Amino acid sequence: MISHPAYTTEPWCLREDSLDLDVLAQSESLFALSNGHLGWRGNLDEGEPYGLPGSYLNGVYESRPLPYAEAGYGYPEAGQTVIDVTNGKLIRLLVDDQPFDIRYGQLLTHERVLDFRTGLLTREVQWVSPGGRGVRVRSQRLVSLVQRSVAAICYDVEALDDEVQVVLQSELVANEALPPSGGDPREAAALLAPLVSEQHACTGTGGSLLHHTAVSRLRVGAGMEHKIHGPSSEPASTASKGARSVQVVAASAPDLARVTLTTTVGPGQRLRLIKFVAYGWSAVRSQPAVAAQVAAALTAAQLSGWDGLVTEQRTYLDEFWARADIAVDGDPRVQQAVRFALFHLLQAGARAEGRAIPAKGLTGPGYGGHAFWDTETYVLPVLTYAAPHAARDALRWRHSILPQARERAAQLGLAGAVFPWRTIAGHECSGYWPAGTAAFHVGADIADAVVRYLDITGDTAFERDIGLELLAETARLWCSLGHYDTRHGFRIDGVTGPDEYSAVADNNVYTNLMAQHNLVRAADAAGRHPGQARILGIDAGETAAWRAAARSMIICYDHGLGVHPQSEGFTSHEVWDFAATTDEQYPLLLHAPYFDLYRKQVVKQADLVLAMHLRGEAFTPAQKVRNFLYYEALTVRDSSLSACTQAVLAAETNHLELAYDYLTEAALMDLHDLEHNTRDGLHVAALAGIWIALVAGLAGLRDRDGTLAFTPRLPSGITRLSVNLCTHNSRLVVDITPHTTTYHLKDGDPLPLLHDGLAVTLTCANPITRPTCANPITRPTCTAPASHEPADEAPTQPRGRAPLRQRPAR
Repeated sequence: MISHPAYTTEPWCLREDSLDLDVLAQSESLFALSNGHLGWRGNLDEGEPYGLPGSYLNGVYESRPLPYAEAGYGYPEAGQTVIDVTNGKLIRLLVDDQPFDIRYGQLLTHERVLDFRTGLLTREVQWVSPGGRGVRVRSQRLVSLVQRSVAAICYDVEALDDEVQVVLQSELVANEALPPSGGDPREAAALLAPLVSEQHACTGTGGSLLHHTAVSRLRVGAGMEHKIHGPSSEPASTASKGARSVQVVAASAPDLARVTLTTTVGPGQRLRLIKFVAYGWSAVRSQPAVAAQVAAALTAAQLSGWDGLVTEQRTYLDEFWARADIAVDGDPRVQQAVRFALFHLLQAGARAEGRAIPAKGLTGPGYGGHAFWDTETYVLPVLTYAAPHAARDALRWRHSILPQARERAAQLGLAGAVFPWRTIAGHECSGYWPAGTAAFHVGADIADAVVRYLDITGDTAFERDIGLELLAETARLWCSLGHYDTRHGFRIDGVTGPDEYSAVADNNVYTNLMAQHNLVRAADAAGRHPGQARILGIDAGETAAWRAAARSMIICYDHGLGVHPQSEGFTSHEVWDFAATTDEQYPLLLHAPYFDLYRKQVVKQADLVLAMHLRGEAFTPAQKVRNFLYYEALTVRDSSLSACTQAVLAAETNHLELAYDYLTEAALMDLHDLEHNTRDGLHVAALAGIWIALVAGLAGLRDRDGTLAFTPRLPSGITRLSVNLCTHNSRLVVDITPHTTTYHLKDGDPLPLLHDGLAVTLTCANPITRPTCANPITRPTCTAPASHEPADEAPTQPRGRAPLRQRPAR
């Protein structure tokens, strides 16, 4: 049993009231701060002990070779791995010459609080040194959401009883030692000391380091400045005569810049150090240019001051919560979890601005720092409704790597663009082609995210300049990858869908439905922007071919079983022997050969069920019920991405208590470390899954070509769900109780929407209240579609894989 730290359940913060060194790495991920450009793990200020140190700049990576035992055409030749850049968090403390280290002396109290409204990580410690000297340490840390290159720390030291001599060492450290990863030794060797020194300096109260990566040749700069308030509580530079002085010494080396403060602190006195840190990096800019960028960011931070940075952060977050908050009554754990998730999703994308949103955000090095299709399918739906600018910027990044995607398509003998399965800078980094190259659905996932963003924002300039080209190049891929069979059906063969326990299959239903949608919406967009279409070489013949392929797309159906096979022939495969599979044999990928997984009916994560969520109009209500029952019995959820999608379809087919169970699992994925790998970063897509389970699941939100449709229902235990959404430059609030649902439009033009299939038009002056469809059988006024009728059978899961039923104490 792997333990997880205990946190108090509070609606607006994550509070740890004691320190458990056994799960320190996990807590470092949970307490991480970032803004999409810069990320700091929640390491202790003094640097040790640590689980996994980490400071990250989005897009900064090192390259390494991807050798193969046997060569093959089209195999990626190099991998990309995120690196730990210069650490600016470090503030070491010595008390009467003894290092402040919580493993020694007596730790009286230790508390850390991540506040979702202020964006501050606060730590308060009372500690007695081995020599018997007691101090109180309080630090506050932020990574600015307003000044994207800046982070800052306010660090206070107070004497508890006796006068103590205090030494503070504030540092920038490059190439810090990392614990063994236990992974690929080639990757570990590449990351042993990835930064090569170019410049170092430290004078007065500031310092800087400039490095480049050895292979990828990216230049990285970091700088620090300080403001010191001595024990007199006055700024050291203006302390009155007789006040205790603070001695400052600065020193640097190739991988170290250090400012050392020494003074004496008496009972009731406080030494305060405010540390400003700034970063910059570039693949093309010169040493002076990167150094100047860092210096400019530091100057701006000092001009704002600590109080100014805190105020900016609070204002930014106030505006975010006003348009994105979700309130959940009846389950305090889910309430805390969804705000924790929204906060970290904002941190992952708020200031990425032309870079990817990695699968672990900037909270850790998991998955090598790569971005996957998870971003478009799970994260961007949330950001589109909560922070549309961040969704737009993530799609701009996809557009920026079109040259590499076109090059990859040409290498594979295909037209259009083949986007990578996993990447940092745009090149395919997956060495396992059945799960990487063959997963062509990533192109349709990107197109789906483009369409959703356009439908919800109405951003016609983005559609013309960015969206149309993304839609067109992915549509060209499908026409090149697929072909017409002898019966004039359009087939897409030899591909891998979302389920990684099936590979290189024909006519994967998810892939075909998403490609169909991609083709139609690409043709529609070309029609709206004929001038831009001509520039991109799109003519009437090509859009006609797109529409024809979409009309002829093969969607497999097993008439004997009355279900959609995940892919052609899937329902004829032997069913995995779940009865003989023990709990210890999960996840199956670590205990069974892939060739056996690929030829059996066993599902790692929602695939056909995900298709029913995203392309629901392609299925009848009765088909959804049958499909859901069939795939529940096969899905083992060896992926953190599955529970939220299963929650959505459980709710739609009126298995509300099961939907609640899956919602709870999604909510606790990282907070309880359910996948046992939160230590290397948070699962950003799984965090988005909490929102998806609540909003797409319980609120029943679907986008019907730009019209929002809701079919709300609540399980027992949740007494109210209130959802804020951004749509068409307006803010919509949906307030759901077991009996009624009320829609409030806070600003903007009248908004048409659907409630339980019935059209209503909402205005700011007139909220609309309708019955909540909690149980269609007993509520005759409900007009929900037939799929909301309870199925005759209760869904069952493979042995030992049912979600745990966890309900809050009453």
